[in-house]
Amino acid sequence: MSVHSPTLPPGQRLIGGFPRFGTHLQRPAPAVPSDPVIQISGAVAKPFALPLAALATLPRRELTADFHCVAGWSATNLHWEGVAFETFYRMIIEPSVQPDTSVTHLVFRGLDGHRSVVSIEDALAEDVLIAERLDARPLDGDHGAPARLVSPDQYGYVSTKHLCRIELHTAEPTGVHTSPAMRLLAPHPRARVWEEERHRLLPAWPLRPVYRLLIPPIKFLSARGSRSSRTPPAPS
Repeated sequence: MSVHSPTLPPGQRLIGGFPRFGTHLQRPAPAVPSDPVIQISGAVAKPFALPLAALATLPRRELTADFHCVAGWSATNLHWEGVAFETFYRMIIEPSVQPDTSVTHLVFRGLDGHRSVVSIEDALAEDVLIAERLDARPLDGDHGAPARLVSPDQYGYVSTKHLCRIELHTAEPTGVHTSPAMRLLAPHPRARVWEEERHRLLPAWPLRPVYRLLIPPIKFLSARGSRSSRTPPAPS
């Protein structure tokens, strides 16, 4: 399946390679647990933890797509492998949802402390994956090992790396973004790249030059924590 676009969304610029990004700045990627799990909690009858190894028992999906950072850069033609999130939700999560409960939002949390809020509509889009491999190799620390969310039609801050927890909510949760950077950015709740939904309150056009000014300092800080020499690091 391919969703690679011949043209870029509004305000995006093509870069070479796929740089490191994230809220970690100069910190290295978190260590991968010896037996990683994805914890499921919130509007479920009983919280549970699914061993990451169990993903191998689900139908596999390959996806070639572009990645768009809210700061304005895009990496193209990335090849992901994993499990479609809709498959994961229908087979693993949905049977545990409390009766007569309407799930509206999901919170994805990573081992690095990053969190993203995704509407159920966006999370169940056909091109959203829980990915374990990138370009025919297991994910490395810079790109979200051992597994990450991949949502190509949304800005990169939605695609939580080092995925370790999924929370189900019956309304849009508040106070999820705890890092100063994410609070300052006030990310748009939908983050759709073709609609240029960058900020919750402000229009997109005045944000483009501001966000691009942030790229050099965050690129420098991220480089100090990078574990991979495959590509030069940068932010998202």
